Amino acid sequence: MTQHSIAVQWVCDSLLTKLHEHFVPSVFENITNFLLVAENPCKAIPLDFVFVIDSSRSIRSNDYEKVKTFIINLLQFLDIGHDATRVGLLQYGSVVQPEFSLNTYGSRAEVEQAVKNMEHLATGTMTGLAIQYTMETAFTEDHGARPLNMHIPRIAMIVTDGRPQDTVKEVAAEARKAGIQIFAIGVGRVDMKILKTIGSEPHSEHVHLVANFSQIESLISVFQSKLCGGIDYCDLGIHGCEHSCISLPDCVCKCRKGYTLRPDGKTCVDVCQTLEHGCEHQCVANGSSYMCKCFEGFILAEDKRSCKKCHDGVMDLVFVIDGSKSLGPANFELVKQFVNSIVDSLDISRTGTHVGLIQYSTKVRTEFTLGQYVTGDSIKQAVGRMQYMGRGSRTGSALRHMFESSFSSREGGRPNTQQVTIVFTDGRSQDDVSEWASKAKSSGITIYALGIGKAIEQELREIASEPNEMYLYYAESFEKMGEITQKLKSRMYMNKKLESLENQHLQT
Repeated sequence: MTQHSIAVQWVCDSLLTKLHEHFVPSVFENITNFLLVAENPCKAIPLDFVFVIDSSRSIRSNDYEKVKTFIINLLQFLDIGHDATRVGLLQYGSVVQPEFSLNTYGSRAEVEQAVKNMEHLATGTMTGLAIQYTMETAFTEDHGARPLNMHIPRIAMIVTDGRPQDTVKEVAAEARKAGIQIFAIGVGRVDMKILKTIGSEPHSEHVHLVANFSQIESLISVFQSKLCGGIDYCDLGIHGCEHSCISLPDCVCKCRKGYTLRPDGKTCVDVCQTLEHGCEHQCVANGSSYMCKCFEGFILAEDKRSCKKCHDGVMDLVFVIDGSKSLGPANFELVKQFVNSIVDSLDISRTGTHVGLIQYSTKVRTEFTLGQYVTGDSIKQAVGRMQYMGRGSRTGSALRHMFESSFSSREGGRPNTQQVTIVFTDGRSQDDVSEWASKAKSSGITIYALGIGKAIEQELREIASEPNEMYLYYAESFEKMGEITQKLKSRMYMNKKLESLENQHLQT
Protein backbone atom coordinates (compact mmCIF):
# COMPACT_ATOMS: atom_id res chain seq x y z
CA MET A 1 0.00 0.00 0.00
CA THR A 2 1.38 3.42 -0.96
CA GLN A 3 1.83 6.27 1.51
CA HIS A 4 -0.99 8.10 -0.29
CA SER A 5 -3.33 5.11 0.19
CA ILE A 6 -2.37 4.80 3.87
CA ALA A 7 -3.10 8.49 4.41
CA VAL A 8 -6.45 8.24 2.66
CA GLN A 9 -7.36 5.14 4.68
CA TRP A 10 -6.42 6.85 7.98
CA VAL A 11 -8.55 9.91 7.15
CA CYS A 12 -11.49 7.72 6.13
CA ASP A 13 -11.24 5.54 9.27
CA SER A 14 -11.10 8.59 11.54
CA LEU A 15 -14.01 10.26 9.80
CA LEU A 16 -16.11 7.11 9.85
CA THR A 17 -15.52 6.70 13.60
CA LYS A 18 -16.74 10.26 14.27
CA LEU A 19 -19.74 9.76 12.01
CA HIS A 20 -20.69 6.55 13.81
CA GLU A 21 -20.65 8.35 17.14
CA HIS A 22 -22.97 11.15 16.06
CA PHE A 23 -25.30 9.72 13.36
CA VAL A 24 -27.98 7.06 13.35
CA PRO A 25 -26.90 3.74 11.74
CA SER A 26 -28.81 4.22 8.46
CA VAL A 27 -27.22 7.61 7.82
CA PHE A 28 -23.83 6.24 8.85
CA GLU A 29 -24.20 3.33 6.44
CA ASN A 30 -25.05 5.61 3.48
CA ILE A 31 -22.07 7.88 4.14
CA THR A 32 -19.80 4.84 4.53
CA ASN A 33 -20.87 3.53 1.13
CA PHE A 34 -20.26 6.95 -0.43
CA LEU A 35 -16.72 7.16 0.98
CA LEU A 36 -15.85 3.65 -0.15
CA VAL A 37 -17.08 4.48 -3.65
CA ALA A 38 -15.18 7.79 -3.66
CA GLU A 39 -11.95 6.02 -2.59
CA ASN A 40 -12.07 3.61 -5.54
CA PRO A 41 -14.45 5.13 -8.10
CA CYS A 42 -13.81 2.73 -11.01
CA LYS A 43 -15.09 -0.80 -11.36
CA ALA A 44 -14.43 -1.07 -15.09
CA ILE A 45 -13.86 -4.24 -17.08
CA PRO A 46 -10.20 -5.20 -17.71
CA LEU A 47 -8.49 -3.48 -20.64
CA ASP A 48 -5.20 -3.70 -22.51
CA PHE A 49 -4.49 0.04 -22.76
CA VAL A 50 -1.56 1.61 -24.63
CA PHE A 51 -0.78 5.35 -24.63
CA VAL A 52 0.85 6.59 -27.86
CA ILE A 53 2.35 10.01 -27.13
CA ASP A 54 3.64 12.58 -29.63
CA SER A 55 7.02 13.75 -28.28
CA SER A 56 8.02 15.92 -31.25
CA ARG A 57 10.02 19.14 -31.11
CA SER A 58 6.90 21.26 -31.72
CA ILE A 59 5.74 20.45 -28.18
CA ARG A 60 7.23 22.79 -25.62
CA SER A 61 8.69 21.40 -22.40
CA ASN A 62 5.92 22.79 -20.18
CA ASP A 63 3.27 21.39 -22.54
CA TYR A 64 5.01 18.01 -22.48
CA GLU A 65 4.63 18.05 -18.68
CA LYS A 66 0.90 18.78 -19.10
CA VAL A 67 0.56 15.65 -21.23
CA LYS A 68 2.22 13.61 -18.48
CA THR A 69 -0.17 15.11 -15.93
CA PHE A 70 -3.12 14.25 -18.19
CA ILE A 71 -1.95 10.62 -18.39
CA ILE A 72 -1.49 10.37 -14.63
CA ASN A 73 -4.95 11.83 -13.96
CA LEU A 74 -6.49 9.42 -16.45
CA LEU A 75 -4.82 6.49 -14.68
CA GLN A 76 -6.99 7.22 -11.63
CA PHE A 77 -9.97 5.83 -13.55
CA LEU A 78 -8.26 2.54 -14.41
CA ASP A 79 -8.21 -0.52 -12.16
CA ILE A 80 -4.58 -1.39 -12.91
CA GLY A 81 -3.18 -4.87 -12.28
CA HIS A 82 -1.91 -7.94 -14.11
CA ASP A 83 -5.39 -9.50 -13.83
CA ALA A 84 -7.20 -6.18 -14.32
CA THR A 85 -6.28 -3.36 -16.71
CA ARG A 86 -2.77 -3.48 -18.12
CA VAL A 87 -1.13 -0.25 -19.27
CA GLY A 88 1.67 0.28 -21.77
CA LEU A 89 3.14 3.49 -23.14
CA LEU A 90 5.29 4.51 -26.06
CA GLN A 91 6.31 7.94 -27.25
CA TYR A 92 7.46 8.90 -30.68
CA GLY A 93 9.26 11.59 -32.61
CA SER A 94 11.39 10.64 -35.60
CA VAL A 95 11.58 7.15 -34.08
CA VAL A 96 9.40 5.12 -31.71
CA GLN A 97 10.60 4.81 -28.12
CA PRO A 98 8.71 2.26 -25.99
CA GLU A 99 8.68 3.36 -22.34
CA PHE A 100 7.02 0.28 -20.84
CA SER A 101 4.98 -2.68 -22.08
CA LEU A 102 1.59 -3.99 -21.01
CA ASN A 103 3.27 -6.59 -18.77
CA THR A 104 5.94 -4.32 -17.26
CA TYR A 105 4.03 -2.97 -14.25
CA GLY A 106 1.25 -4.36 -12.08
CA SER A 107 0.22 -1.31 -10.04
CA ARG A 108 -0.91 2.25 -10.66
CA ALA A 109 1.92 3.66 -8.54
CA GLU A 110 4.56 1.97 -10.72
CA VAL A 111 2.94 3.24 -13.92
CA GLU A 112 2.67 6.78 -12.53
CA GLN A 113 6.36 6.81 -11.60
CA ALA A 114 7.33 5.58 -15.06
CA VAL A 115 5.29 8.37 -16.64
CA LYS A 116 6.96 10.96 -14.41
CA ASN A 117 10.38 9.64 -15.48
CA MET A 118 9.67 10.08 -19.20
CA GLU A 119 11.98 12.46 -21.09
CA HIS A 120 10.99 14.61 -24.05
CA LEU A 121 12.37 13.33 -27.40
CA ALA A 122 11.96 16.67 -29.24
CA THR A 123 12.46 15.28 -32.76
CA GLY A 124 10.10 14.68 -35.74
CA THR A 125 6.47 13.48 -35.96
CA MET A 126 6.27 9.92 -37.35
CA THR A 127 2.71 9.14 -36.25
CA GLY A 128 2.21 6.39 -38.83
CA LEU A 129 5.35 4.61 -37.62
CA ALA A 130 4.07 4.81 -34.03
CA ILE A 131 0.69 3.29 -34.98
CA GLN A 132 2.46 0.49 -36.85
CA TYR A 133 4.62 -0.28 -33.78
CA THR A 134 1.51 -0.23 -31.59
CA MET A 135 -0.22 -2.78 -33.81
CA GLU A 136 2.74 -5.07 -34.58
CA THR A 137 4.56 -4.98 -31.24
CA ALA A 138 2.78 -3.25 -28.33
CA PHE A 139 -0.35 -5.42 -28.61
CA THR A 140 1.45 -8.75 -29.01
CA GLU A 141 1.35 -11.44 -26.32
CA ASP A 142 5.14 -11.18 -25.96
CA HIS A 143 4.63 -7.59 -24.79
CA GLY A 144 1.79 -8.36 -22.40
CA ALA A 145 -1.37 -8.27 -24.52
CA ARG A 146 -3.77 -11.01 -23.57
CA PRO A 147 -4.93 -13.55 -26.20
CA LEU A 148 -7.74 -12.44 -28.49
CA ASN A 149 -9.94 -15.33 -27.33
CA MET A 150 -10.08 -13.72 -23.87
CA HIS A 151 -11.99 -10.80 -25.47
CA ILE A 152 -10.07 -8.15 -23.49
CA PRO A 153 -10.65 -4.79 -25.24
CA ARG A 154 -7.50 -3.37 -26.83
CA ILE A 155 -7.39 0.42 -26.50
CA ALA A 156 -4.83 2.81 -28.00
CA MET A 157 -4.94 6.50 -27.05
CA ILE A 158 -2.94 8.73 -29.39
CA VAL A 159 -2.11 12.31 -28.32
CA THR A 160 -0.58 14.55 -31.00
CA ASP A 161 -0.13 18.26 -31.71
CA GLY A 162 0.78 18.34 -35.41
CA ARG A 163 0.66 17.00 -38.93
CA PRO A 164 2.40 13.60 -39.33
CA GLN A 165 5.53 13.43 -41.44
CA ASP A 166 4.44 10.03 -42.74
CA THR A 167 1.16 8.45 -43.89
CA VAL A 168 -1.33 7.31 -41.28
CA LYS A 169 -4.52 6.40 -43.14
CA GLU A 170 -3.66 2.86 -44.24
CA VAL A 171 -1.84 1.77 -41.07
CA ALA A 172 -4.56 3.22 -38.81
CA ALA A 173 -7.24 1.37 -40.79
CA GLU A 174 -5.19 -1.83 -40.49
CA ALA A 175 -4.86 -1.36 -36.72
CA ARG A 176 -8.60 -0.83 -36.31
CA LYS A 177 -9.28 -3.89 -38.47
CA ALA A 178 -7.00 -5.87 -36.13
CA GLY A 179 -9.37 -5.06 -33.27
CA ILE A 180 -7.63 -2.05 -31.72
CA GLN A 181 -10.00 0.70 -30.62
CA ILE A 182 -8.22 4.01 -31.25
CA PHE A 183 -8.89 7.29 -29.46
CA ALA A 184 -7.28 10.22 -31.30
CA ILE A 185 -6.66 13.44 -29.35
CA GLY A 186 -5.44 16.50 -31.23
CA VAL A 187 -4.05 19.60 -29.56
CA GLY A 188 -3.83 22.99 -31.28
CA ARG A 189 -3.65 23.28 -35.06
CA VAL A 190 -4.16 19.61 -35.86
CA ASP A 191 -6.08 18.76 -39.03
CA MET A 192 -9.39 17.24 -37.93
CA LYS A 193 -9.48 15.19 -41.15
CA ILE A 194 -6.24 13.46 -40.16
CA LEU A 195 -7.55 12.78 -36.65
CA LYS A 196 -10.63 11.16 -38.17
CA THR A 197 -8.49 8.90 -40.37
CA ILE A 198 -6.77 7.71 -37.17
CA GLY A 199 -9.64 7.39 -34.68
CA SER A 200 -12.26 4.66 -34.51
CA GLU A 201 -15.92 5.13 -35.36
CA PRO A 202 -18.07 6.83 -34.21
CA HIS A 203 -15.77 9.85 -34.42
CA SER A 204 -17.93 11.78 -31.96
CA GLU A 205 -16.74 9.39 -29.24
CA HIS A 206 -13.21 8.61 -30.40
CA VAL A 207 -11.88 11.84 -31.93
CA HIS A 208 -11.30 14.94 -29.81
CA LEU A 209 -9.67 18.30 -30.58
CA VAL A 210 -8.71 20.93 -27.98
CA ALA A 211 -7.22 24.36 -28.59
CA ASN A 212 -4.11 23.99 -26.43
CA PHE A 213 -2.41 21.76 -23.87
CA SER A 214 -4.00 23.64 -20.97
CA GLN A 215 -7.40 22.42 -22.19
CA ILE A 216 -6.45 18.75 -22.47
CA GLU A 217 -7.51 18.24 -18.85
CA SER A 218 -11.09 18.99 -19.91
CA LEU A 219 -11.13 15.58 -21.62
CA ILE A 220 -10.67 13.74 -18.32
CA SER A 221 -14.42 13.76 -17.61
CA VAL A 222 -15.10 12.55 -21.17
CA PHE A 223 -12.87 9.50 -20.79
CA GLN A 224 -13.94 8.91 -17.20
CA SER A 225 -17.40 7.91 -18.40
CA LYS A 226 -15.90 5.63 -21.07
CA LEU A 227 -13.35 3.89 -18.83
CA CYS A 228 -15.28 3.63 -15.57
CA GLY A 229 -18.19 1.35 -14.91
CA GLY A 230 -20.31 0.15 -12.03
CA ILE A 231 -21.14 3.49 -10.38
CA ASP A 232 -24.21 5.62 -10.83
CA TYR A 233 -22.81 9.13 -10.46
CA CYS A 234 -26.33 10.50 -10.87
CA ASP A 235 -27.34 8.83 -7.60
CA LEU A 236 -24.20 10.08 -5.87
CA GLY A 237 -25.12 13.67 -6.72
CA ILE A 238 -21.57 14.59 -7.79
CA HIS A 239 -22.25 14.61 -11.54
CA GLY A 240 -22.13 18.42 -11.91
CA CYS A 241 -25.08 18.56 -14.32
CA GLU A 242 -26.80 21.96 -14.36
CA HIS A 243 -30.29 20.62 -15.14
CA SER A 244 -30.61 16.84 -14.81
CA CYS A 245 -28.50 13.69 -14.84
CA ILE A 246 -29.60 10.59 -16.75
CA SER A 247 -28.23 7.09 -16.08
CA LEU A 248 -27.87 5.19 -19.33
CA PRO A 249 -25.27 2.87 -18.84
CA ASP A 250 -23.06 5.92 -18.29
CA CYS A 251 -24.39 8.98 -16.58
CA VAL A 252 -24.97 11.87 -18.98
CA CYS A 253 -26.25 15.37 -18.43
CA LYS A 254 -29.52 16.44 -20.02
CA CYS A 255 -31.01 19.90 -20.43
CA ARG A 256 -34.62 21.01 -20.15
CA LYS A 257 -36.59 21.61 -23.33
CA GLY A 258 -35.48 24.84 -24.96
CA TYR A 259 -31.87 24.39 -23.80
CA THR A 260 -28.91 22.53 -25.26
CA LEU A 261 -25.82 21.05 -23.65
CA ARG A 262 -22.62 23.09 -23.80
CA PRO A 263 -19.35 21.44 -24.99
CA ASP A 264 -18.35 20.82 -21.34
CA GLY A 265 -21.11 18.19 -21.20
CA LYS A 266 -22.53 19.59 -17.96
CA THR A 267 -23.93 23.11 -18.26
CA CYS A 268 -26.83 24.22 -20.44
CA VAL A 269 -27.43 27.21 -22.69
CA ASP A 270 -30.65 28.67 -24.04
CA VAL A 271 -31.10 27.27 -27.55
CA CYS A 272 -31.94 30.77 -28.74
CA GLN A 273 -28.40 31.87 -27.85
CA THR A 274 -26.87 29.26 -30.17
CA LEU A 275 -27.04 28.44 -33.87
CA GLU A 276 -28.75 25.11 -33.14
CA HIS A 277 -32.35 26.24 -32.84
CA GLY A 278 -32.98 26.05 -36.58
CA CYS A 279 -34.92 29.31 -36.76
CA GLU A 280 -34.13 31.21 -39.95
CA HIS A 281 -34.85 34.66 -38.52
CA GLN A 282 -35.59 34.87 -34.79
CA CYS A 283 -35.66 32.44 -31.90
CA VAL A 284 -37.89 33.49 -29.00
CA ALA A 285 -37.72 31.84 -25.58
CA ASN A 286 -41.11 30.57 -24.45
CA GLY A 287 -40.90 29.43 -20.85
CA SER A 288 -39.05 26.11 -20.85
CA SER A 289 -39.23 25.90 -24.65
CA TYR A 290 -38.82 28.23 -27.65
CA MET A 291 -40.50 29.23 -30.89
CA CYS A 292 -39.38 30.71 -34.21
CA LYS A 293 -40.52 34.12 -35.47
CA CYS A 294 -39.92 35.98 -38.70
CA PHE A 295 -38.92 39.57 -39.31
CA GLU A 296 -41.54 42.09 -40.36
CA GLY A 297 -42.71 41.36 -43.88
CA PHE A 298 -42.02 37.63 -43.63
CA ILE A 299 -44.26 34.73 -42.59
CA LEU A 300 -43.35 31.44 -40.97
CA ALA A 301 -43.16 28.56 -43.45
CA GLU A 302 -44.83 25.19 -42.96
CA ASP A 303 -41.78 23.69 -41.22
CA LYS A 304 -42.19 26.31 -38.42
CA ARG A 305 -38.47 27.13 -38.75
CA SER A 306 -37.86 28.92 -42.05
CA CYS A 307 -39.43 32.12 -43.31
CA LYS A 308 -40.87 32.97 -46.71
CA LYS A 309 -38.64 35.66 -48.20
CA CYS A 310 -39.50 38.96 -49.76
CA HIS A 311 -37.74 39.69 -53.04
CA ASP A 312 -36.71 43.34 -52.68
CA GLY A 313 -33.45 44.80 -51.41
CA VAL A 314 -31.07 43.39 -54.06
CA MET A 315 -27.42 43.91 -53.06
CA ASP A 316 -23.82 42.86 -53.64
CA LEU A 317 -22.61 41.46 -50.31
CA VAL A 318 -18.97 40.67 -49.50
CA PHE A 319 -17.96 38.86 -46.30
CA VAL A 320 -14.54 39.78 -44.88
CA ILE A 321 -13.65 36.92 -42.52
CA ASP A 322 -10.85 36.83 -39.94
CA GLY A 323 -8.88 33.58 -40.29
CA SER A 324 -6.09 34.42 -37.82
CA LYS A 325 -4.48 31.90 -35.47
CA SER A 326 -6.20 33.42 -32.39
CA LEU A 327 -9.52 32.17 -33.73
CA GLY A 328 -8.69 28.45 -33.68
CA PRO A 329 -10.00 25.68 -35.99
CA ALA A 330 -13.11 24.91 -33.91
CA ASN A 331 -14.28 28.53 -33.80
CA PHE A 332 -13.51 28.93 -37.52
CA GLU A 333 -16.11 26.22 -38.16
CA LEU A 334 -18.62 28.29 -36.14
CA VAL A 335 -17.82 31.32 -38.30
CA LYS A 336 -18.57 29.25 -41.41
CA GLN A 337 -21.93 28.31 -39.85
CA PHE A 338 -22.56 32.02 -39.22
CA VAL A 339 -21.88 32.89 -42.88
CA ASN A 340 -24.21 30.15 -44.10
CA SER A 341 -26.90 31.30 -41.68
CA ILE A 342 -26.77 34.79 -43.23
CA VAL A 343 -26.78 33.29 -46.74
CA ASP A 344 -29.94 31.33 -45.88
CA SER A 345 -31.77 34.59 -45.16
CA LEU A 346 -30.94 36.18 -48.54
CA ASP A 347 -32.72 36.06 -51.89
CA ILE A 348 -29.76 34.86 -53.94
CA SER A 349 -30.13 34.53 -57.72
CA ARG A 350 -28.72 35.93 -60.97
CA THR A 351 -31.02 38.95 -60.64
CA GLY A 352 -31.13 38.98 -56.83
CA THR A 353 -28.43 39.27 -54.19
CA HIS A 354 -24.86 38.22 -55.07
CA VAL A 355 -22.34 37.12 -52.41
CA GLY A 356 -18.54 37.10 -52.35
CA LEU A 357 -16.12 36.21 -49.54
CA ILE A 358 -12.51 36.96 -48.66
CA GLN A 359 -10.59 35.42 -45.77
CA TYR A 360 -7.61 37.17 -44.27
CA SER A 361 -4.77 36.41 -41.93
CA THR A 362 -1.24 37.65 -42.65
CA LYS A 363 -2.36 37.69 -46.30
CA VAL A 364 -5.73 38.14 -48.01
CA ARG A 365 -7.34 35.32 -49.97
CA THR A 366 -10.43 35.57 -52.17
CA GLU A 367 -12.50 32.46 -51.47
CA PHE A 368 -15.09 33.32 -54.13
CA THR A 369 -16.13 36.46 -56.01
CA LEU A 370 -19.51 38.16 -56.37
CA GLY A 371 -20.04 36.75 -59.85
CA GLN A 372 -18.93 33.21 -59.10
CA TYR A 373 -22.07 31.62 -57.57
CA VAL A 374 -25.74 32.50 -58.05
CA THR A 375 -27.50 30.03 -55.72
CA GLY A 376 -27.52 29.78 -51.95
CA ASP A 377 -26.58 26.09 -52.01
CA SER A 378 -23.51 26.63 -54.20
CA ILE A 379 -22.35 29.46 -51.92
CA LYS A 380 -22.78 27.33 -48.79
CA GLN A 381 -20.82 24.51 -50.40
CA ALA A 382 -18.00 26.94 -51.18
CA VAL A 383 -18.04 28.16 -47.57
CA GLY A 384 -17.84 24.56 -46.38
CA ARG A 385 -14.70 24.00 -48.48
CA MET A 386 -12.87 26.97 -46.98
CA GLN A 387 -9.51 26.11 -45.37
CA TYR A 388 -8.51 27.90 -42.16
CA MET A 389 -5.47 30.15 -42.74
CA GLY A 390 -4.43 30.39 -39.09
CA ARG A 391 -1.67 33.01 -39.09
CA GLY A 392 -1.55 36.77 -38.33
CA SER A 393 -4.35 39.37 -38.40
CA ARG A 394 -4.09 42.18 -40.98
CA THR A 395 -7.63 43.54 -41.07
CA GLY A 396 -6.50 46.75 -42.76
CA SER A 397 -5.09 44.83 -45.73
CA ALA A 398 -8.36 42.92 -46.01
CA LEU A 399 -10.39 46.15 -46.04
CA ARG A 400 -8.11 47.54 -48.75
CA HIS A 401 -8.60 44.41 -50.88
CA MET A 402 -12.36 44.60 -50.38
CA PHE A 403 -12.45 48.29 -51.38
CA GLU A 404 -10.12 48.03 -54.39
CA SER A 405 -11.11 44.64 -55.81
CA SER A 406 -14.11 42.83 -54.34
CA PHE A 407 -16.80 45.14 -55.79
CA SER A 408 -15.05 45.65 -59.14
CA SER A 409 -16.76 44.59 -62.36
CA ARG A 410 -14.08 41.96 -63.04
CA GLU A 411 -15.09 40.21 -59.79
CA GLY A 412 -18.82 40.44 -60.46
CA GLY A 413 -19.72 43.81 -58.97
CA ARG A 414 -22.81 45.35 -60.58
CA PRO A 415 -23.43 49.06 -61.27
CA ASN A 416 -26.22 50.82 -59.40
CA THR A 417 -26.43 47.99 -56.83
CA GLN A 418 -26.19 48.46 -53.08
CA GLN A 419 -22.73 47.42 -51.84
CA VAL A 420 -22.60 45.81 -48.38
CA THR A 421 -19.71 44.30 -46.43
CA ILE A 422 -19.84 42.19 -43.26
CA VAL A 423 -16.49 42.22 -41.44
CA PHE A 424 -15.93 39.51 -38.82
CA THR A 425 -12.93 39.66 -36.46
CA ASP A 426 -11.90 38.25 -33.07
CA GLY A 427 -8.99 40.53 -32.13
CA ARG A 428 -6.77 43.57 -32.66
CA SER A 429 -5.45 44.07 -36.17
CA GLN A 430 -1.71 44.12 -36.81
CA ASP A 431 -2.16 47.02 -39.22
CA ASP A 432 -4.25 50.19 -39.43
CA VAL A 433 -7.95 49.78 -40.25
CA SER A 434 -9.19 53.37 -40.26
CA GLU A 435 -7.84 54.52 -43.66
CA TRP A 436 -9.39 51.81 -45.82
CA ALA A 437 -12.58 51.54 -43.78
CA SER A 438 -13.07 55.29 -44.23
CA LYS A 439 -12.41 55.11 -48.00
CA ALA A 440 -14.85 52.23 -48.39
CA LYS A 441 -17.61 54.00 -46.48
CA SER A 442 -17.00 57.26 -48.36
CA SER A 443 -17.46 55.40 -51.64
CA GLY A 444 -20.91 54.22 -50.54
CA ILE A 445 -20.12 50.76 -49.17
CA THR A 446 -22.17 49.89 -46.08
CA ILE A 447 -20.06 48.05 -43.49
CA TYR A 448 -21.35 45.86 -40.66
CA ALA A 449 -18.63 45.08 -38.10
CA LEU A 450 -18.90 41.97 -35.90
CA GLY A 451 -16.46 41.28 -33.07
CA ILE A 452 -16.12 38.25 -30.81
CA GLY A 453 -14.01 37.76 -27.68
CA LYS A 454 -10.91 39.96 -27.66
CA ALA A 455 -12.09 42.16 -30.53
CA ILE A 456 -11.19 45.80 -29.83
CA GLU A 457 -14.23 48.08 -29.60
CA GLN A 458 -12.42 51.15 -30.98
CA GLU A 459 -11.34 49.24 -34.08
CA LEU A 460 -14.88 47.98 -34.59
CA ARG A 461 -16.16 51.58 -34.40
CA GLU A 462 -13.62 52.68 -37.01
CA ILE A 463 -14.71 49.86 -39.32
CA ALA A 464 -18.51 50.02 -38.94
CA SER A 465 -20.80 52.44 -40.75
CA GLU A 466 -22.60 55.19 -38.84
CA PRO A 467 -24.53 55.17 -36.61
CA ASN A 468 -22.53 52.44 -34.81
CA GLU A 469 -25.54 51.14 -32.90
CA MET A 470 -27.01 50.02 -36.23
CA TYR A 471 -23.86 48.53 -37.75
CA LEU A 472 -21.65 47.31 -34.88
CA TYR A 473 -22.21 43.97 -33.12
CA TYR A 474 -20.11 42.45 -30.35
CA ALA A 475 -20.26 39.33 -28.16
CA GLU A 476 -17.90 38.21 -25.39
CA SER A 477 -17.77 34.60 -26.61
CA PHE A 478 -18.76 32.38 -29.51
CA GLU A 479 -21.63 31.01 -27.40
CA LYS A 480 -23.39 34.36 -27.99
CA MET A 481 -22.82 34.25 -31.72
CA GLY A 482 -26.34 33.01 -32.46
CA GLU A 483 -27.78 36.03 -30.69
CA ILE A 484 -25.83 38.62 -32.68
CA THR A 485 -26.50 36.70 -35.90
CA GLN A 486 -30.23 37.17 -35.40
CA LYS A 487 -29.76 40.87 -34.60
CA LEU A 488 -27.67 41.33 -37.73
CA LYS A 489 -30.27 39.60 -39.92
CA SER A 490 -32.99 41.82 -38.47
CA ARG A 491 -30.97 45.00 -39.02
CA MET A 492 -30.03 44.04 -42.60
CA TYR A 493 -33.68 43.38 -43.42
CA MET A 494 -34.81 46.70 -41.93
CA ASN A 495 -32.08 48.59 -43.80
CA LYS A 496 -33.04 46.91 -47.09
CA LYS A 497 -36.69 47.79 -46.44
CA LEU A 498 -35.84 51.44 -45.73
CA GLU A 499 -33.72 51.63 -48.89
CA SER A 500 -36.57 50.12 -50.92
CA LEU A 501 -39.00 52.72 -49.56
CA GLU A 502 -36.53 55.53 -50.30
CA ASN A 503 -36.11 54.32 -53.88
CA GLN A 504 -39.89 54.18 -54.34
CA HIS A 505 -40.15 57.74 -52.98
CA LEU A 506 -37.48 59.00 -55.39
CA GLN A 507 -39.26 57.39 -58.34
CA THR A 508 -42.62 59.11 -57.56
